[in-house]
Amino acid sequence: MARPRKEIDYVVVEKLASIQCTQEEIANFLEMSVRTLQRDEEFCRIYKKGQDNGKMSLRRYQFKLAEKNTAMAIFLGKQYLGQRDVIETDNTHEISKVEELLSKIEKEAKE
Repeated sequence: MARPRKEIDYVVVEKLASIQCTQEEIANFLEMSVRTLQRDEEFCRIYKKGQDNGKMSLRRYQFKLAEKNTAMAIFLGKQYLGQRDVIETDNTHEISKVEELLSKIEKEAKE
């Protein structure tokens, strides 16, 4: 005799996925194996939907936060607009040392 089939609470699955719970965490919460959940097509669909909704909520919150938080605005600019910090370096001192050494080597080679 087979074990009775457990019902998957898809509402709970979507809520847990929306806060980015892993499939393993959801399986533990529902007291099921991960494999059982993964074989269920509706679970896979709802899980993906929940994750996407959670990401949209987080992104919405970040953009709202960027209105008053300069660091968040900079972060989002780097993530979505390809902006980056430009670090200028001045290597003139090192270049002159290299040129000096090359000059000495050339002199010695001629001698």
